[in-house]
Amino acid sequence: MLEYLEMRGNGDYAALGRTLALVHSVQGEFFGWRRDNYIGSTPQPNRRSPSWSDFWRDARLRPQLELGRKNKLDTGLLTKGERLIEALPRLLSGHAPAPSLLHGDLWSGNAGFLADGAPVLFDPAAYWGDRETDLAMTELFGGFPPAFYSAYAEFAPPERGYGTRKNLYKLYHVLNHANLFGGSYPRQAERMIDQLLAQA
Repeated sequence: MLEYLEMRGNGDYAALGRTLALVHSVQGEFFGWRRDNYIGSTPQPNRRSPSWSDFWRDARLRPQLELGRKNKLDTGLLTKGERLIEALPRLLSGHAPAPSLLHGDLWSGNAGFLADGAPVLFDPAAYWGDRETDLAMTELFGGFPPAFYSAYAEFAPPERGYGTRKNLYKLYHVLNHANLFGGSYPRQAERMIDQLLAQA
């Protein structure tokens, strides 16, 4: 369908924020999805779970760390990653999100606008999860303008503790980039893990 849409890079970012809030208002009965999919070219497991903390541990962070071992990422990074997995219940303590419909891979390259400025979201890695994960990823790789976040917050303001959780959620994507591309991403992931461990 994208071949038939004439898109441009800029448009109504407030409308984009409202659109994402509308997507997130659709809720499921579990965390995960009916099948596995991909995050970029990396397989993304989506086994169902009633627990958000367990899902994030077993379907997001742990698979990236296991892939990091296969890719021979730095041992220090992987050891700290295991410590973070142990600390995950503390980092997510008291946070009980509803399973919201997520885009799953929402950065500026996966959003655009039609000629009239109407927003379009594409190339999802969909699953049911914490809506904050989509918001966190929008802050990676350049982020979106303030109008996007203000409009989203009118419908669904961030919950207490989001400042810590967003770094936990960003980490998944940085680890994925470390596994896919190497470069400076492993060092970035290790710094993020250090910060999260200090907060745990």
